[in-house]
Amino acid sequence: MKFALTLYMERFSEADSMRDVADRTLELVQIADAGGFDAVFTAEHHTVEFTISPNPFVTLAHWAAHTNRVRLGTAVVSAPYWHPIRLAGEAAMVDILSDGRLEVGLGRGSYQYEFDRMGAGMAQENGGDYLRELIPALQKLWVGDYAHSGELWTFPTATSVPKPLQQPHPPLWIAARDPNTFEFAVRNGCNIMATPLHKPFSEAVTLKERFDAAIAGYPDAPRPQLLMQRRVCVYDEPGQWRVPVDAVLNFGRRFETLMQNLGGVRNGFPEAAPLEAISNRGDYQPEALRENLIFGTPDEVIEKLRMYEKLGIDYFSYGASFGLPHEVARRSLELFVEQVLPAFHI
Repeated sequence: MKFALTLYMERFSEADSMRDVADRTLELVQIADAGGFDAVFTAEHHTVEFTISPNPFVTLAHWAAHTNRVRLGTAVVSAPYWHPIRLAGEAAMVDILSDGRLEVGLGRGSYQYEFDRMGAGMAQENGGDYLRELIPALQKLWVGDYAHSGELWTFPTATSVPKPLQQPHPPLWIAARDPNTFEFAVRNGCNIMATPLHKPFSEAVTLKERFDAAIAGYPDAPRPQLLMQRRVCVYDEPGQWRVPVDAVLNFGRRFETLMQNLGGVRNGFPEAAPLEAISNRGDYQPEALRENLIFGTPDEVIEKLRMYEKLGIDYFSYGASFGLPHEVARRSLELFVEQVLPAFHI
């Protein structure tokens, strides 16, 4: 099982300077690079301070200049916000600048709040239409001249400039939870990113079953890789579990504000939704979060990760961005590198 780190710049107060936020995030990336992680991923989000990543390719180009070996990926680019030609060229440029280390993850986009501002008010669920039209066009633009006439985009013959260093193109990933998206990914030669969110391990089993079913449905297609992401915090003493749980609660109340349209956003900072107003508030029970997420001492974390390894996950992604104090996030990552990764890199 390979390991990725997923993170982005985040802040919950204007008192945190963006320069400090960027420097602290880069520090975690460099720890992952030196410590043996296989990849680092970052997201695309707009107008919200707790997920600061308006163009993940700019962020990845910056990280590429300050790392040596770790692969660098998007998790994910929001398909409705990109023209195929622009996406092909920007991704290819980062592939060149990173010496062929780019992984391109795409999704339909999240938060209706963002769609109201970036997608002319289109419904979030319609983002999948853009994803399904974008990926085949992207693959063809990376190969050579291609003219496109679709339902969402039309353009005369063009090609990606520049072309990516990796041939025929960087690995493609699709964020998926529903069976139709799993099938689309397998059919189009894409790897799959999935997350059980805050749900029990049984949700990971369900996602793996959907992956296996999609593969069985297309026996002639190459087998893709399956990445699964969970929030992670490793700590020295068992009694420290409340720190990451409280961070998830604080982050989650703002996340659900956007996902369920439960409140407003003030100067980029989402309001915290009352827990009693959240439809899935059972997912935020402190003891459940402690059990379901990858929180624990090094030995406890190893034991939890063995379950994902046994399940047959190709890539486990360490979700690092959920409002932890930086000192806690750094200590967690150091413990993971020093005491957890060696158990899987024998």
